[in-house]
Amino acid sequence: MQQAWFKDWFNSPYYHQLYFNRDKTEAAAFIDKLIQYLKPEAGARMLDVACGKGRHSMQLAGKGFDVTGIDLSADSIYEALKFEADNLHFYQHDMRLPFWIRYFDYAFNFFTSFGYFRTQREHDNAIHCIASAIKPGGTFVMDYLNVHYSEDHTVHNIEKEIEGVNYVITKWYDENYFYKKIVVEDEALEEPLVYTEKVAKFSLGDF
Repeated sequence: MQQAWFKDWFNSPYYHQLYFNRDKTEAAAFIDKLIQYLKPEAGARMLDVACGKGRHSMQLAGKGFDVTGIDLSADSIYEALKFEADNLHFYQHDMRLPFWIRYFDYAFNFFTSFGYFRTQREHDNAIHCIASAIKPGGTFVMDYLNVHYSEDHTVHNIEKEIEGVNYVITKWYDENYFYKKIVVEDEALEEPLVYTEKVAKFSLGDF
């Protein structure tokens, strides 16, 4: 069986290099606005689904909340574990599988970390599992792309160089998905690496 594209790409050092500009300052500003809006109780239990290296989890924990981050990428969780604290924990976990049941007051899914799966059933399973982790009356917040805006503002061809590594990026979309082909050109490689991101076109009505 062919391995899902995101398992290779999200564990690649080139993924982290390409998106390195997603820094703590940006995360802090985003979390500040979110907390001002949600007004959670002190010490609320929060689940960060697809937490990556934990930049949002760390900001939430820094505000005194009890935070747990989960991510499919073993490499990302390895890095996140360096920042564990009494109120901040990380686990490698697939969002399509159940986690702790009715434990959290809030669940978050940031940075368009959804829509990657091959079938609708897998997406439904992920939503069901996240919902089951939240207490009755709890809150789930998903940060997802706006389909119509993304269609109208797609930049189809981008090329950038980061620390001697060249990235050639091509974007396009069809009726159901957005695609991003990333060609990595590095002198350390025998030949360029090619990754293709694929994100489903979900809108609010789909949930």
